[in-house]
Amino acid sequence: MTETKGTLYLVPTPIGNLEDMTYRAVRVLQEVHTIAAEDTRHSGLLLKHFDIKKPLISYHEHNKDAKEEPLMELLLSGHDVAVISDAGMPAISDPGANLVLAAIDAVIPVVPLPGPNAALTALIASGLDTREFTFLGFLPKKSSHRKELLERVGTYEGTLLFYEAPHRLQASLQELYKYLGNRPIVLGRELTKKFETFVRTDLEALQKAEDLVTIKGEFVLVVGGAVHAESGAPETMSTDDYVSAVMMLMEAGTAKKEAIREVAKRLGVARRDVYNAVEAAQDT
Repeated sequence: MTETKGTLYLVPTPIGNLEDMTYRAVRVLQEVHTIAAEDTRHSGLLLKHFDIKKPLISYHEHNKDAKEEPLMELLLSGHDVAVISDAGMPAISDPGANLVLAAIDAVIPVVPLPGPNAALTALIASGLDTREFTFLGFLPKKSSHRKELLERVGTYEGTLLFYEAPHRLQASLQELYKYLGNRPIVLGRELTKKFETFVRTDLEALQKAEDLVTIKGEFVLVVGGAVHAESGAPETMSTDDYVSAVMMLMEAGTAKKEAIREVAKRLGVARRDVYNAVEAAQDT
């Protein structure tokens, strides 16, 4: 008789607002045998709120190798295990990825639940390109590794997503500007919480006015992608050229905002410069 294996559930938890906990997440946590939690004290408060009483095993970045074996033993003996992080999706800048690989190698079912994620929450409210994006998590701690990473992604045309802690925010913003140049950026702070804030500006402005951002809470940084001029485009363009290009698109039926975005992308210039040129022309 073949012994039945348990299932590994990956259960997202709220990133701030407890109302974002799904019915399915609550049910799964009520039904599994054991919950592997990044911080058992923090998660204990969440479980108490939803009246969930299950054994908790501490499972975090510094003990994941040691705790993998007992968790795998539970799964192999037929017990279901759920993995949760302090906030958001497990295995996304949080423990869980290693356990998923171990479960797959042992032919143990892995079931992911959809739910809260800070990076995507910030992205959809940013106003920046959502069609193509790259999630990079927290920047490396070593300066040489940060430089290497930022230089590598500096040519990516898609939106860049980073996490950052408040005590490292200013230094990270300086390095983003240093290696990526001036780009639009949206800072999402305290997402889904009472003091949720979005600051929409550019990297250059943040170098000149540090008081634009309240340095409290956790941050998601949403940074515009690289803009490359199309081959054959003139090396220098006047503001009249910006206006003419936008007007041609608008006459063809393109909305003004989209026309400005498209012209800026085609010519490899800042969208703000095109916008300002069009506004000035329409005011005269």
